[in-house]
Amino acid sequence: MISEEEQAMVDTVAAWIDAEVKPTVGEFEKSGQYPTDWIDQMKEMGIFGLAIAEPWGYGGVSGEAYAMIAAELARGWMTLAGAMGGHTVVAKLLQLYGTREQQDKYLPGMATGEIRATMALTEPGGGSDLQAMTTHADFDEAAGEYVINGAKTWITNARKADVTALLLKTDPNAQPRHSGISILLVEKVPGFEVSRDLPKLGYKGIESCELSFADARVPADALLGGVEGKGFAQMMKGLETGRLNVAARSVGVAQAALDDAVRYAQERESMGKPIWKHQAVGNLLATMATKTEAARQLLLHAARTYDAGGRVDMEAGMAKLYASEVAAEVALDAIRVHGGYGYSTEYSPERYYRDAPLMIVGEGTNEIQKNVIAGQLIKRNTI
Repeated sequence: MISEEEQAMVDTVAAWIDAEVKPTVGEFEKSGQYPTDWIDQMKEMGIFGLAIAEPWGYGGVSGEAYAMIAAELARGWMTLAGAMGGHTVVAKLLQLYGTREQQDKYLPGMATGEIRATMALTEPGGGSDLQAMTTHADFDEAAGEYVINGAKTWITNARKADVTALLLKTDPNAQPRHSGISILLVEKVPGFEVSRDLPKLGYKGIESCELSFADARVPADALLGGVEGKGFAQMMKGLETGRLNVAARSVGVAQAALDDAVRYAQERESMGKPIWKHQAVGNLLATMATKTEAARQLLLHAARTYDAGGRVDMEAGMAKLYASEVAAEVALDAIRVHGGYGYSTEYSPERYYRDAPLMIVGEGTNEIQKNVIAGQLIKRNTI
């Protein structure tokens, strides 16, 4: 269970969402503007430092509290939880694998949000097959620098990030392939370009970009942990936190859709009574609530396993898989409850319906999650 201090933070974030975000998020989302004021308030609340321990931060919070806070942010607007998702993964990577110099350089500023971070994995032709990436770095021994060439795509927070945890190959000929993959901590250096923002169905307000690298140079000490060939395993561990974030976003979106549907079902009357009293609508609400709660419990189980120090690739994968599918289902069901108004941009269900699919394909598609779950299931139950 989370501590009283952590619960107070969850409550603070929830109250802020209800008072500041939800009343205006619909119109703000349609404007396409970056939520600068809300991001600044998140910095003040310490949200960008949730995963950063002392001496660089304020001690960090448990995985369970982190998941609950991310869900509350997404309940207000999924974009807000996305703004801190990749940042948190990079913070975890630095604490688990970074050199002390790398930790001291980045983590204090990341804890306050003064330094923003993101991660770059996906490539235009690679999709979920990370080991097939073509972005690579050659080491220039005379200059003591890595020279990076390649491209990445669908990188969240790319324009706002001060440092990018870039997954690439330092030995393209290595066998097995993953043994030639490393992570470089790349700042905005010459040859590194955020080439364009990608148009999206939902997930508005926050940029998702293509990155290009043309002889971009970074110093040797940009190599995470200082040892080549460790990047794939490092990132897979970091993605446990990332998938907790995506599962939490899904729970938040599902909860928001459920809340709106329950409220509308009480206000809207048909045939002389509130529509929730019609069995078809009441049953729909019951199913929505049950699935949302089941998703929340899978998320909390994964987070508690993480806090206990266990391996959670299967648990986080299950939470991400189920919660993301539930978010999409509940968002559509909220439209059903609202009827024609659910299809109107004046109401929120259409926004939930546009936002939810991202979690199905993001942070490893759900098809990839099934592969991860099956692999771990066999590994843990080998006869």
